[in-house]
Amino acid sequence: MMGSGDPWPPSQVLLNVGGKKYATTVDTLTQREPESMLAAMFSGRHTVSTDDETGMIFIDRDGKHFRHILNWLRDGVIPTLQDSESQELLREAEYYQLLGLVDNINTSLNKRKDNDGSVAELTRTEIIKCIQSDRVRFRGVNLSGLDLSKLDLSFVDFSYACIRKTNFSRANLQKAKFGDAEAEDSVFHDAILRECELIGANLHGALLDRANLQSANLQDACLTECSLYEADLRSAHLQSAKLTGANLKGANLEGANLKGAKLNSANLQGANLQRAYLREVDLRDSKLDGAKLGGANLLGAIR
Repeated sequence: MMGSGDPWPPSQVLLNVGGKKYATTVDTLTQREPESMLAAMFSGRHTVSTDDETGMIFIDRDGKHFRHILNWLRDGVIPTLQDSESQELLREAEYYQLLGLVDNINTSLNKRKDNDGSVAELTRTEIIKCIQSDRVRFRGVNLSGLDLSKLDLSFVDFSYACIRKTNFSRANLQKAKFGDAEAEDSVFHDAILRECELIGANLHGALLDRANLQSANLQDACLTECSLYEADLRSAHLQSAKLTGANLKGANLEGANLKGAKLNSANLQGANLQRAYLREVDLRDSKLDGAKLGGANLLGAIR
């Protein structure tokens, strides 16, 4: 046990943070953030208990992120983490009173909010006013999170737009353009998307249950983890589309072109794939119970 006022020896410091063991030095713990709780602990001003057998100092905190704390104290860098993990690290930084780290994490989180397309540039009312005009274009516009359900948006150009978590349920989107749009987690339940252009669009996690996508062009689109339950995809173009983990249960893909598409781990139970073009399609681990494959071209398909 180090008594109050005793200078801390310059040797290695062994820490047990919530069961996770770390080794560092007094200089690391005290120099970058001299006003922090850790600097105070090892300043010699306070009594710090060590385990008699291991010589370790126990800190009753979750040790998961303490390595990031040490890396900050050593090098002054913050890790690239998911928002949820950044929030966890922020709580630890606040507990240890590491004000420099707290400021850097908050700055990083605020930059992400500015760049993640979370704030729409227009309102539903403004959209309704816009669609009164001919040749409506929202190319590259941020419409994330808006409720655009039940609107007539046929022929509207959403190419390159950011429409994450936008609600298009029951909207008429016939012949609309979504080329290279960012539409992650958007909702298209019962929407009309006939002859839509969705080339290269990112629809990861989107909900398209019972949507009408007849003759739509989804070439090179990303539809991973999306739901297309009972969707109408007759004669749709899905060449090289990514449908890994997608739910296509009961979907109608009759005559669709899926050449080279990724359908591994997809749910195709009860789907209609009659006369579909499935050459070189990846069907590994997909569920095909009850699927109709009469007349389908499966040459080179991976199963």
